[in-house]
This record gives sequence, structure tokens and C-alpha cells, in this order.
Amino acid sequence: MAILSYNEIVQKKVIQYNNEPYEVLSSHVFRMQQRKPVNQTKLRHLVSGKVTEISFHQNESVPEADIATIEALYLYTNRDESWFAEVGNPKNRFSFPESMVHDKVQWLVQNTQVNVLTYNDKPVTISIPVKIDLKVTDAPPAVKGDTATGGSKLVTLESGATVLTPLFINPGDVLRINTELGEYVERMEKA
Repeated sequence: MAILSYNEIVQKKVIQYNNEPYEVLSSHVFRMQQRKPVNQTKLRHLVSGKVTEISFHQNESVPEADIATIEALYLYTNRDESWFAEVGNPKNRFSFPESMVHDKVQWLVQNTQVNVLTYNDKPVTISIPVKIDLKVTDAPPAVKGDTATGGSKLVTLESGATVLTPLFINPGDVLRINTELGEYVERMEKA
């Protein structure tokens, strides 16, 4: 287990803070007049998803969290629980509260492969690709002369999520979506 000094606590690292796993969302090292440098960080708790701001000082260090990944398939979401099964071992099923993984699960269709991050051999959260291709199931027709609003419309994807797209998108089109921003990237296939 690596020990990280205050300035090595950077974005995308997973650290152990107060014996809990946290993902570093952002970090900024600065010094205030005549004082020692400080690393101002935003951390997301991997289990609860709660975001906190912590400042690490020059004399502080934290261990990097021992995070492992297993490949799993997304099964379904029911009664506020999102269920997954380990690839190659379908009997190993586990769930997360839907509220904890909603921002990721909304982009998944049944049997989509995801990485499950484990901490101390317990599943703590899921990691999905930054870009995912999804089929449009419902799109309002483009109305001629409707470009005054900037020319976008809200379409529904096969995962159930909705996203703003250009007016030329139709049902059946396959779109590439940026899952971190929740935005349309490009049309991959025309219906």
C-alpha cells in the first residue's frame, strides 16, 4: 500500500481517509502568505457518495486505498436496488442502493458489463465507460423553423435516460453519450 504525501493526493486517486475509501475529485495546492503550502481537496466517499472538502497540510500523508476491481454485468434495478452479477460467476450477485449509483446506472441496459470497485473484498461502487453507445427509443419530430431555440430536443434512450440532442436525431438512431457529463457526443448509426 503506497503512502501519498499531501501533494500526491490528486484527482482520480483513491485514498484511505479515516479508514474509509475516498475518491479524489479535485485537488489544488496553494500557499497563503508566509504559510506552508496546503492541498485543498474534494473527496467523494466511495460507499455513501457524499462529497466533503478536506485540506491536507505539508506534514500530512495518507495511504492509497487498496481497491480491486471485478467485472460484472448490470442485471436490473428494482425497489431502489440496482443488481449486478460477477462475470463468469453468475451466482455471485450483489446490489447497491439505486440512489448511490443512479448517475451511472441510468446509462446502462441489461447485461452491460461494468467494473465493480471492491474495498476489503466488499463491492463499494461501480465504474462505467466514459462513452457509451445507446439507441434512441423516443424522439419528438423536428418542427420546421424550430431552430430559434438553438436547435435541440430531449430524446429518450433505451436505458430510460433522457438527453438533449440536435434536431436531426430520430428514434432508432444510435448515439454516443458522455456518461460523466450526461451529454450527447455524436450519432454513431442512423436508423
